[in-house]
Amino acid sequence: MNCRSERIWIELITGSRKISNLGWAIILFIGSLGFVLVGISSYLGRNFISLFPPQQILFFPQGIVMSFYGIAGLFISSYLWCTISLNVGSGYDFFDKKEGIVCIFRWGFPGKNRRICLRFLIKDIQSIRIEFKEGIYTRRVLYLEIRGQGAIPLTRTDENLTPREIEQKAAELAYFLRVPIEVF
Repeated sequence: MNCRSERIWIELITGSRKISNLGWAIILFIGSLGFVLVGISSYLGRNFISLFPPQQILFFPQGIVMSFYGIAGLFISSYLWCTISLNVGSGYDFFDKKEGIVCIFRWGFPGKNRRICLRFLIKDIQSIRIEFKEGIYTRRVLYLEIRGQGAIPLTRTDENLTPREIEQKAAELAYFLRVPIEVF
């Protein structure tokens, strides 16, 4: 959702609360739980198969390995769930031509630097930069080039914008801010 007027531009940025992240978290949790259950059942099965020592030797080490993978997967799954619940990476881009201020805000991980807020003047903006990298991992990113601070990304690297969409977005923002566009 975006809000635009003649002097203010606000663009909301979605964070890690995406359907794909939720899907991966669910799949990883169920798969890891399966690995843990197979490992536990293999270990418990050792007591029931004590009449057959060769099978006992086969099942017990596999159970340990399966349990290890399951526990590691549960840790990764819990990390994904925390990232989704905290909505890391969400925020907004705020441009105010009347005050001459730009504010880029993002939520980070918990801690003293959870709130990431960059503020600078519109007159310090050199250009809007579009970066295209084609190939197996296609990447199209929109940057804000600031004097003395370098480039600040405005779009996520995993955002699959078409070349036309990113050019449209860059053109609208450059027109709003009255700055040139650079393409790399």
